[in-house]
Amino acid sequence: MNANLLKSEIVKNGLTQGDIAKALGMSKNTFTSRMQGKSDFGLEEANKICEILHIDDGKLKLAIFFS
Repeated sequence: MNANLLKSEIVKNGLTQGDIAKALGMSKNTFTSRMQGKSDFGLEEANKICEILHIDDGKLKLAIFFS
């Protein structure tokens, strides 16, 4: 996972990691832990993140979640 790329997309959309965590129904600590690679986002969570951040580019999705 490319956390820096995901962080830049979050900022680009004027959101915070806490905003994304809340939209996913998880704690900010859990979201941060997944951003740090301690565990992975599930497919549904990754799709929801892309939806929230308006990421439609398949290459960008791959670069973020499968780096």
